[in-house]
Amino acid sequence: MSTQEIILNIAVNLGRLGRWAHEKKYKRIPKFIDDNEYYLNLLSKTQKSKKIEPTINSFLKSYNLLISDKNYSDAWAEFMFTWSNILTHRSKMA
Repeated sequence: MSTQEIILNIAVNLGRLGRWAHEKKYKRIPKFIDDNEYYLNLLSKTQKSKKIEPTINSFLKSYNLLISDKNYSDAWAEFMFTWSNILTHRSKMA
């Protein structure tokens, strides 16, 4: 799997996480957090371009804070949607 594909898989899961939080379907959230952990592990082992590194580093800081917050508020969902959008667009730089 290419770096771009891994980033896109993470982005899709972030959209799902945002959706489940927004729809208050909290039981589905741990599954997608687990899926993202798998993809983040793959991402840590792949070659990345210098252009994408700052985005990945910012995302990881935010994501680690967000997943530690089990509140799953609308603001939490919005952050997930925002990062999904950012990663989708920037994946081309991978």
